[in-house]
Amino acid sequence: MLYYLNGLVYRLVRSLLRIGHVPRLLSAGAMRILSGVTKPRALLFILVATVPGTALAEQRVALIIGNSAYQNFTSLRNPMNDANDIAASLKNLGFEVMKGLDLSNAEMNQIVNRFIEAARRSDVSLFYYAGHAFQISSQNFLVPIDASIKSKKDVRQQTIELAKLMKGLEGSKGLHLVFLDACRNNPLPGQGDLGSDATRDGLARVGDAAGFLVAFATQPDRAAYDGVGRNSWFSRAVLSHIGTQGQDIASMMINVRRDVIAATGGQQVPWENSSLTKQFYFSPGRAVAASPETQLWQLAASSRDPALLRVYVDRYPAGTYTREAQVLLGNSGNIVIASNDPRSTQIPGGGSEENLWNFTRTMRVRPLVEYYLSRYPSGSHADEARKLLSALPRVDDIDAHPELVCEVNATHPRDATADTPGVPIDLLARKADIAIDACRRAMAAHPDMPHYAALLARALAAAQRKNEAIEFYRLAADRGNLRAMVSLGLMLENGDGLPRDLKAAIRLYERAAVGGHPDGQINLAVALIEGVGVKRNVPRAAQLMKKASESGSAIATYNMGVLALNRQYGTLSDAIGYFRKSIELGDPRGYLAAATLLDQGHGTRNDPVAAAEMLLAGVESDSGEAMNALIKHPKDWSPETIRAVQIRLKEATHYGGPINGEITGLKEPLARWRTMGALPSLAEEKF
Repeated sequence: MLYYLNGLVYRLVRSLLRIGHVPRLLSAGAMRILSGVTKPRALLFILVATVPGTALAEQRVALIIGNSAYQNFTSLRNPMNDANDIAASLKNLGFEVMKGLDLSNAEMNQIVNRFIEAARRSDVSLFYYAGHAFQISSQNFLVPIDASIKSKKDVRQQTIELAKLMKGLEGSKGLHLVFLDACRNNPLPGQGDLGSDATRDGLARVGDAAGFLVAFATQPDRAAYDGVGRNSWFSRAVLSHIGTQGQDIASMMINVRRDVIAATGGQQVPWENSSLTKQFYFSPGRAVAASPETQLWQLAASSRDPALLRVYVDRYPAGTYTREAQVLLGNSGNIVIASNDPRSTQIPGGGSEENLWNFTRTMRVRPLVEYYLSRYPSGSHADEARKLLSALPRVDDIDAHPELVCEVNATHPRDATADTPGVPIDLLARKADIAIDACRRAMAAHPDMPHYAALLARALAAAQRKNEAIEFYRLAADRGNLRAMVSLGLMLENGDGLPRDLKAAIRLYERAAVGGHPDGQINLAVALIEGVGVKRNVPRAAQLMKKASESGSAIATYNMGVLALNRQYGTLSDAIGYFRKSIELGDPRGYLAAATLLDQGHGTRNDPVAAAEMLLAGVESDSGEAMNALIKHPKDWSPETIRAVQIRLKEATHYGGPINGEITGLKEPLARWRTMGALPSLAEEKF
């Protein structure tokens, strides 16, 4: 369960417009949304084909180093994979890539010097290091595989000092991006005369010379996990977001941070220092308001391809369009394909093979890669697709990948990441035995990761084995897992398997909130607004909600819009901004709320065209609320906004009727828009 403030913003805004003022409270209490029902968060961009070699005017260079096979320190599992996969992604994004694997001190120095020379001539430089690193006296050192460090003298002779690399880049014309997935553990304790300063985990903060962004896998002075699959948690998240078109690097890092926090139960929080003087996009291009889920649905529904429909249903088992996809598939699981010609498939952004590949490469979903290869076995990206396929393990082999099987089957929907959508509790119950077995194995293999104890607890709860679930939730919470704290708090609040204890629940929400978990902050904030289990304190609640919003929580951002409408935080004019931001972060309810305000000019200027765009985006993305608001309540909308909707539908060839500002005749065109969006018109564009 997770708290939303009143979700009926559309009807409430209409009500306040009719009576001419904003009521003190939008509702007598908060509306609670069952945890198994909330939709996974998704990025809100649609892909348009670009060719890195021609579309990018800037010169880009990258150095990627992955050190795994250490001779005198603990070997690491994933840095070589991380380096190979990041290098491949950057090459596709127009970077000239230098790559080094398992480098000695001499080799690292040589390639770093080459990189500095190239970087000083480039518009954008990127350094990505995966391997051992440590800090001494607040200076960071990267460790070659042949380093043997037993004294302070050895440190400077046998490592690469990060400050020297950055000093070599200072003053040059370009932007410099430094990614350090290098805090897995401190290799130095107990070594020679290094002293107590060498016992600190992780890496130290770095300087802030202009033109740099330095991204750490975790917070300063903290250790990060190496990862349990092919990639580290940090590299896995970067790979999932780096190819998203139209996304600036600041937004990308917010999404990376959210994914890593979700995947580790809040125990690893990526961090960055930025002194960039302009925006940077790994994949420049136009951004359109459609989530990856909506893109995949429209691709599958418009092509009527059963293979793609099954990819959608498997990827989003409780998705916005799952029921519609199942209707199209029918009882047999098959439908008739309109054409066997691959060129007939409508791809988000227009075109055919090129855009399908761009979408596939960004999604990084194994069945979608397999689909691309089945359609284009000799295509221009077939070799690249096969390499990507080899980097995406199957997630149904419990013996080979118990961690992935556990994550795929037991992840909470609010912990969804770009590559793990999360499973509602009712669907988890159907596969509880598989999830329990996989999570037990994962927990045994990684006793240092309470994340798997929390996932095991959720699987046990789905199987109605509440006593066992509580045991593992307590274990995970005691060891710092923030999701376990929130889940256990909800069980205490609702008397679910435990005696109801509001004060104990609030204490757990407090702990999770202090740890930075947005759901803990939201639940505590709503309790403070309601005065349930704690003294009512709206100002503190607003600050907690704001923190959760700033960390990238779509729900918290939507709630900030509600608080603005309530005049409990900010002004009425702030509401539209919060609703727009909630859309960016993945809450499709923001479309209808924003459209309502734009249509009436409430807290913002009246803008029928923008209201229509918001409405149509809501028709595409939400669970039917926007369409119902148009079809069932036509008098709530101005004729100007309805005319703008008609014009947009006509441009997309979904509507052939008059532009008269009336709802009559729009039901079927809106249904087609939900299935295809603007694909027909986009297909005619040339990129």
